[in-house]
Amino acid sequence: MRLALCQINVTVGDIAGNRDRILQAVGQARARSAELVLTPELAVTGYPPEDLLLREHFIADARAAVLELAERLGDAEGAVIVGAPIAEGGRIYNAAVVLANGAIQTVYRKMHLPNYGVFDERRYFASGSAGQTIEVAGAAVGVTVCEDLWQPGPPATEEAGAGARLLINISASPYHAGKGAEREQLFGQRARESGAYVAFCGLIGGQDELVFDGHSFVLDPSGETVARGAQFAEDLVICDLDLTGSATRPLVHPRKPLEPVEAEVYAALELGLRDYVEKNGFANVVLGLSGGIDSALVACLAADALGSERVNVAIMPSPYSSAATQSDAHALAGALGVRAHELPIGIAMDAYERTLHAEFAGLGADITEENLQARIRGNLLMALSNKHGWLVLTTGNKSEMSVGYTTLYGDLAGGFAVIKDVPKTLVYRLCEWRNSPGARPAGAADPIPHSIIARAPSAELREDQRDEDSLPPYALLDRILQGYIELDRSREQLIAEGLPEHEVDQTIRLVDIAEYKRRQAPPGIKVTTRAFGRDRRMPITNRYTGLA
Repeated sequence: MRLALCQINVTVGDIAGNRDRILQAVGQARARSAELVLTPELAVTGYPPEDLLLREHFIADARAAVLELAERLGDAEGAVIVGAPIAEGGRIYNAAVVLANGAIQTVYRKMHLPNYGVFDERRYFASGSAGQTIEVAGAAVGVTVCEDLWQPGPPATEEAGAGARLLINISASPYHAGKGAEREQLFGQRARESGAYVAFCGLIGGQDELVFDGHSFVLDPSGETVARGAQFAEDLVICDLDLTGSATRPLVHPRKPLEPVEAEVYAALELGLRDYVEKNGFANVVLGLSGGIDSALVACLAADALGSERVNVAIMPSPYSSAATQSDAHALAGALGVRAHELPIGIAMDAYERTLHAEFAGLGADITEENLQARIRGNLLMALSNKHGWLVLTTGNKSEMSVGYTTLYGDLAGGFAVIKDVPKTLVYRLCEWRNSPGARPAGAADPIPHSIIARAPSAELREDQRDEDSLPPYALLDRILQGYIELDRSREQLIAEGLPEHEVDQTIRLVDIAEYKRRQAPPGIKVTTRAFGRDRRMPITNRYTGLA
């Protein structure tokens, strides 16, 4: 059997465009004589369609697209499997629809509906009741959808018991760092358990906070990889399988996964940013470039994802901005070839201080004056956005977002938070990787000045300010945050792991009281196992401390 995995980038709600993308991909697969062609989970509607699934006309339009696909694909030999929502008996199913001979031949209904982390499938879908096999090119093939193969037992064991020598899995599996390797390893276990080949066809693309990494593959019954698709890019994977038990001959060498992990995360951020910008119709972006590490990373990502001609940076010095950071900001903008806009904020600061003089009489300077600077910069960025139609990219990282080291309507103001789920220590690693020879064209200079990476982090909102004046060192802070946020460790567990009690208590308190800020932050790309927003949903009004 010649198998084709169509790893495509579709858009939520663009049913007509997705239909045409499926037709194009299937046409390419059939041009290479594929007999069984797979598309990703919910490829017709995009994933996740969320409350669009509650609209009857949306479900009807999706079904009409499936019927049109069946008709236009005609009676060519073999079968095509498309992911789509299917309504039956007053219920909606997340389905793998088998198309052959110009019609819908059968429908497999997803059995295991994930309802954790970013998933809400039980809100929308009913569960299928049984596995299903189909016959293609004289061989029995078991059909599964995403979570069905993450779980042991049925439907995989049921289908293998019915004689399936190939288990196919169409999927929309959201990315986090290392997810591709984790998925491939687990599916290898399923292959060994069932004694069957496993073919995984993954979605790629960015959808709001989520990135789908593709990384489609075919595994033999021993769990060995015989074919693998690209990560973070569309791909067509063709593989010849002899399901009688003879050797398998892949028509492409398995692609090597991206290494190191910084390369993988960078590619995920780049794809997530590009798709958010382009799928939402923005031509250009703008961000504040301070000469610090976070804005340096966002500027690099924007230039790499969109092209330097679509990127604007606003350099907005205050009286507290050092000559070194301003020099670095200009050097970075020049190295990337982006358009720099110089907007000093000293005059605006003076105007605010004069306006508020009577209200603040007799009161010393404090965080209020610091936040005013951030809000002036936020206003300037939003003014550029309104006037030119540019999308504002914010530059705050996960460590800052976690503990509220951000200013509402200041550095939180914007449309997309590119590194919202990137811890500060990973920000440094990504910048170092971006400067490495493997990440830049041969002979090109490092885009990020080394002084940006070497300099102690500072918001530069007062004289001689350092982040560590207010926070634990980032190496320690990120360890505490990972335990508390991603692993749900309690205070006692964190301290038992050797983390210092004072810093643990300080960090937990800051995380808990900053929930109201995070609710007002723009969406950002998920790259860790638990991101704020869809992954972690905590009440703002909350007196639970975990203490007896």
